[in-house]
Amino acid sequence: MATPARGRPRSFDRSAALDKAVRLFWSKGYEATSISDLTAALGIGAPSLYAAFGDKKALFDEVVEAYGIRYGGFMARALAEEPTAKQSIARLLHEVADEHTRVGRPRGCMLLCAGENTNNADVAEHLRQLRAGNVADFERRIQADVEAGLLPQDTDVSVLALYIGSVVKGMSQSARDGATREELEQVAAMAMRGWPG
Repeated sequence: MATPARGRPRSFDRSAALDKAVRLFWSKGYEATSISDLTAALGIGAPSLYAAFGDKKALFDEVVEAYGIRYGGFMARALAEEPTAKQSIARLLHEVADEHTRVGRPRGCMLLCAGENTNNADVAEHLRQLRAGNVADFERRIQADVEAGLLPQDTDVSVLALYIGSVVKGMSQSARDGATREELEQVAAMAMRGWPG
């Protein structure tokens, strides 16, 4: 009897495997996702996993980047494509309600979910920096409107950006807890009623 071949299958699709890893870390979190979880989800052995992606932390770093490109890019597009900060943020919050409750994928934002209960300080800090980067992007977009005279000069730009970031985080957690898209859209509309000016 022939011994089964070991290692990566010939049909190994790295991109598809990476997407499976994204969804696994997104649903279970970094700490709770084991190597055996990953090999089972990706359909490869541990040696092949290490050969393709490195260790768990290296794979997670790649997962975070892939998540930003495949699932999280709507935020940057909203900030870049709308003519005002108000329209950008309104679109962004509407899309958070939609994206974080999509059928067929984990709910909420992976940058929040994956770091829950992790003991890995590097993972926690990396995710914290990414979330802080989002708030900084909000702040830059709002500041541009203050400078253009579209928002009052006394607008507290940093607090407004932090407020939006807090709403996004709350919407993500609410999606994880079972809030519907329609409920989150109402939250988004209520948040925008506090927009200055």
